[in-house]
Amino acid sequence: MLEFIDTPQFQRLRNLKQIGSGYHVFPGGSHNRFEHCIGTSFLANEVVQGLSLRQPELAIDERDIRCVTLAGLCHDLGHGPYSHMFDNEFIPRARPGIEWSHEMGSEMMLDYAIDENNIDIEDDDVKFIKRLIQGTNIPVCDEKMFLFDIVANKRNGVDVDKFDYIQRDCYNVGVKSSYDFSRLMLNSRIIDNEVCYDHKEAYNLTEMFHTRYSLHKRVYRHRAAKAIELMMVDAMLIADPVLQISQAVTDPSQYQHLTDDVVRDIERSKDPELEAARALIKRIHKRDIYKFVDEFILPPELASIANNHVINEAEIVGHRSTNDDFVERDVLVEFCCVHYGMHKENPVDHVNFYSKHSVNEKFPIASEFISLCVPQKYEECIVRIFTRTASKRGQIQRAARKLIEKLNSNNAACSPGSSPPSITPNRGFTLPEDMSLEIAKRRRLEFR
Repeated sequence: MLEFIDTPQFQRLRNLKQIGSGYHVFPGGSHNRFEHCIGTSFLANEVVQGLSLRQPELAIDERDIRCVTLAGLCHDLGHGPYSHMFDNEFIPRARPGIEWSHEMGSEMMLDYAIDENNIDIEDDDVKFIKRLIQGTNIPVCDEKMFLFDIVANKRNGVDVDKFDYIQRDCYNVGVKSSYDFSRLMLNSRIIDNEVCYDHKEAYNLTEMFHTRYSLHKRVYRHRAAKAIELMMVDAMLIADPVLQISQAVTDPSQYQHLTDDVVRDIERSKDPELEAARALIKRIHKRDIYKFVDEFILPPELASIANNHVINEAEIVGHRSTNDDFVERDVLVEFCCVHYGMHKENPVDHVNFYSKHSVNEKFPIASEFISLCVPQKYEECIVRIFTRTASKRGQIQRAARKLIEKLNSNNAACSPGSSPPSITPNRGFTLPEDMSLEIAKRRRLEFR
């Protein structure tokens, strides 16, 4: 363990904020990928050791324990600056067409750490650790398939990565959670090569997935955090031709030095080509961030129709009024889906349970037997609009709502004689007609 922790490749994680741009909104969220990886490794070890003690017939050996523990330790080695912003937002724009994810980065950095630090480990163990980091439902020759449920569970999403980050993020940002992962760990057992849980933990699991949804809704996708993230992406895209940020994803020797400090690198630079990027970062420091304009929760029936082909910057510009002067560059449209972990499906439906009366028989539990108050839907798709130019906020909102009205009319015309679903603006986001930038700033200060 220490052989991997005490390397420059792992120590790099001290400089990657766990919640990315969310730290600018939740100052308690100053924790890093470093402690999350150590925590995930500890929990992975606890789970596999516990299973070995409770079920010696599983024949879990020292290699299994070591590899699962190392997979937990190294699963986030490949995260880039500001965590998910890097692989979800920056790389697709900087290098469109390249297939890359932070899991692929973790494999690259794992190999690099082993080679650079002469770590003595078998090649088969390295391959096993990589598979554990990626997660799989496909049988792997000569490996115990239940081990793949521990770090990155592709079966239902119940894994120690979630156990750690949900608890850690809730604690640091101040979100309350009532689920208890320690009970899940203590009440787990292997049946038919799958991690199953005591049936009494069904509601506890439901709470875990609800907490995940709540963190995405309230923290990870917070409007101000997203506005700052959009500014970070713009700044890094401007700086990329000079600093070659995106090229590092294929060169581990460069990637090792790519952390949140890339923002400091931009700030320190005197290169005139980075002037616009420096100006954006300065705006973030002065809290002069991109402005949230509007948000629409899409009815499930329209989520596949109301996509970025029909709701986008160009379409909004096309619905300007005569006196409006905003342009496409002023508008930013973001689509996101917030869910319980498996999009439209309930992840708990994919978990198997056991009873103390039959500990070797697994069975699912339908949601109506868990609680009649559990959700009926497990995913919501949202379109959000931001602007780079605060003074154009009102114009853009009016144009966006005209576009939504047109979409609703077109949908109604396609369904005569019925009441088709429609996209409804939230009155709480409606801007006053006389809203100026100065008034908005004053209201923000007075509200505080």
